[in-house]
Amino acid sequence: MRMNDLTMKQLRCLVALDETRHFRRAAERCHITQPSLSAQIQNIEGFLGVQLVERSRSGVALTPVGPACIARTRS
Repeated sequence: MRMNDLTMKQLRCLVALDETRHFRRAAERCHITQPSLSAQIQNIEGFLGVQLVERSRSGVALTPVGPACIARTRS
C-alpha cells in the first residue's frame, strides 16, 4: 500500500490537526468526535509505521517526519 491508499477522511483529519494543533478543534473542524480523530491519526501512523505527532497536555507537536507527510498530503 502507498500513501495514496489512505482515505480522504484520514488526510483531512491530518491537515486539520496540523492547522489547529489541537485534537478537539481539529475534530470539530472535521465534524467528528475527538476519539474518532485520534483514531484516524493513529491509523495513518500505523499505516506509515512512523509517529507523526507528539501528544501532550500542552498540545500537539509534529515529529520531524510530520511536516514532510503533511506537505505530501496537501499536494
